[in-house]
Amino acid sequence: MVTDSFLATHTQVLDEAWVSLERPPTDPHSLADGWYGEETLDRYGPGQAAAVMTAVRGAAQRCASYSDALPLGGPATHNTVSTKDPGVPADDGLVLRITVTSADDTQPWVIERAFVREGDVLLTVDKLIEQAPVVGVEAVLPAAVAAYRAGSGR
Repeated sequence: MVTDSFLATHTQVLDEAWVSLERPPTDPHSLADGWYGEETLDRYGPGQAAAVMTAVRGAAQRCASYSDALPLGGPATHNTVSTKDPGVPADDGLVLRITVTSADDTQPWVIERAFVREGDVLLTVDKLIEQAPVVGVEAVLPAAVAAYRAGSGR
């Protein structure tokens, strides 16, 4: 995802752990009912996780709309970025949503990443590219935060 390279460029992670889940599409020629998600825990040095959150918010505000050319001669896409509160108690948090439209698709594709900061740890939950999402990343975020807190003794 776009934010992965951004985060690696602007921060130094001390520890990282992640898990990925996938539901392959029933039709191997269509992504329509497939699903892919990932949860990541990153621990930063003192104050760096807060700086990451500030940088992500700033980038989303500066690049609220941009275009991309898909690889291998695919159609150009128009991407719209929005943010909202993740709705979970934490030191800081936001949901980053990228809506991707192209001339080839009548329905946009959606990429979501929720960021939740507790101290120097940043929990991210991704719900990667999907058309017409029924639920957002907020549907699994409370359980992910609760599991992190239970495992960390918070």
